[in-house]
Amino acid sequence: MTAHPISLTDEDLPMPSPSEDAGGKRRERRLFLFLVIFLFPLLSVTLVGAYGFTVWFLQMLFGPPGPPN
Repeated sequence: MTAHPISLTDEDLPMPSPSEDAGGKRRERRLFLFLVIFLFPLLSVTLVGAYGFTVWFLQMLFGPPGPPN
């Protein structure tokens, strides 16, 4: 028994109607704006803050960098 691969051509796939395509573009634009305006700045501030907290905490445990006195 051999398995036959399924091949789809462009004619087999349904084409979205213009109204569905416009809705998808609107959703994609809203997602892009959400990422650029909200999520990426929030993530960058969080990562920089986490790094600063880590350095501060490690300096509390091990002392500031520099030659020992």
